[in-house]
Amino acid sequence: MKEISIDPITRLEGHGSVSIFLNDQGEVENAYLKIPELRGFEAFCLGRPAELMPILTTRICGVCPVAHHYASVKALDAAFDVAPPSAAKKLRELQYMGYISYDHTLHFYYLGGPDFIAGPDAPPEKRNILGVIEKAGLDVAKEVIKHRAYGQKITEIIGGKATHPVSGLPGGISKPLSEESRAAILEMSKSLVNFAQFSLKLFNDLVLENPQYLDMIKSEAYTQRTYYMGMVDAHNKVNFYDGEVRVVDPSGKEFLRFRAEDYAQHIEERSEEWTYSKFPFLRKVGWKGFHDGADNGVYRVGPLGRLNAADGMATPLAQAEYERMFKMLGKPAHGTLVFHWARLIELLYAAERAVELANDPEITSTDVRNMPGKPGAGVGIVEAARGTLIHDYQLDQNALMKKVNMIVATTNNYPSICMSIRDAAKGLIHGGKVDEAILNKVEMAFRAYDPCFGCATHFAVGQMPLEVMVYDEGKRLLNRLTR
Repeated sequence: MKEISIDPITRLEGHGSVSIFLNDQGEVENAYLKIPELRGFEAFCLGRPAELMPILTTRICGVCPVAHHYASVKALDAAFDVAPPSAAKKLRELQYMGYISYDHTLHFYYLGGPDFIAGPDAPPEKRNILGVIEKAGLDVAKEVIKHRAYGQKITEIIGGKATHPVSGLPGGISKPLSEESRAAILEMSKSLVNFAQFSLKLFNDLVLENPQYLDMIKSEAYTQRTYYMGMVDAHNKVNFYDGEVRVVDPSGKEFLRFRAEDYAQHIEERSEEWTYSKFPFLRKVGWKGFHDGADNGVYRVGPLGRLNAADGMATPLAQAEYERMFKMLGKPAHGTLVFHWARLIELLYAAERAVELANDPEITSTDVRNMPGKPGAGVGIVEAARGTLIHDYQLDQNALMKKVNMIVATTNNYPSICMSIRDAAKGLIHGGKVDEAILNKVEMAFRAYDPCFGCATHFAVGQMPLEVMVYDEGKRLLNRLTR
């Protein structure tokens, strides 16, 4: 049996490789996405003071630190039995809108979007931000850089730092927002609304108006009929920061709905020997292997998962785009490449919501923290850019971390990512014919999820292979240690 290896895979956060196995006729038998890195965050959080967790867990990922920060803070809210004041919740959410804005911009223009803007068959050196600049123009590149910086600036103003925020505290936030900062955030948010609308038009002109791309989006090679999960508000509208988690089945019917503290009743994890990341599934349905359908508990999260799981968007411009997408594709939409479209709709929602929050008179209130109570246990859930993120903490009587469990967005999507790669390979590789463009289209199947493998492999049972070589000052090898 012939093996085709894509190592390393590209344009994602973290490290991974794909192994594709062909039979004697040159057809794909199976494909595996292997994640070889091990981080260990759950393990070395144990024994740490609880107040360090929102700072420590941002280091899981430099791309989605805000998500880990607030999943951690919300878990500590619950563990210390304290609810933040209304103004603090709004400040947290406003900061979160900045994060979603810069993260979704990053993925569309730098990571996933070049496959469409430059083209899936373009040379590798063109499938990046430089290829985007060449195709869309230098003025577009300037707008991309400017508006990604706006999202980071909003995060920095409220969070204290653009990449690893420090402002979230159990029971609230560390400082109120000044009127000057509020006005600056409002202007940046208004500009982000225009930028999101421009990005959706660009997607429409380059992708939706291109029959070849539409055929790819709708093809069986890029289709998975799974369950979908996302956080919603009381009206079943998408919400990134607060609400209940809703799951719909492959037909779009509500399957279950749960609060953060009840997640373990509905989600179970399993492991496979060929990867360090785990495979979550719905307990009520069970694990039936790597296939889609209503009889298997595999679900998808992230932009497509959220829009499929919700009944709409909570802002008017994003709602109009939501309706347009599902009018064209049907609901739920099962095409993996539709993640890109859903991501841009969410970019527009985040910008609109930021404008709403920045205009809220309460946003500059100085009542931004309630003091925590006695330590206990708590679960915090937010919607990271990549999907549903869960932090589950147990504290001892001295408020030291006794138990930590984290299920991150990429982990939630990992079963589907593996199936998507396999099915794309089966749909694209025939008779053993493989070239660089075909392999890139296989990579497009995982890239649509915007995976973060550094987040996904925060813990695994066992030991990572290790080799240590010790040299003296003359660069002579003194000892070699292996595990």
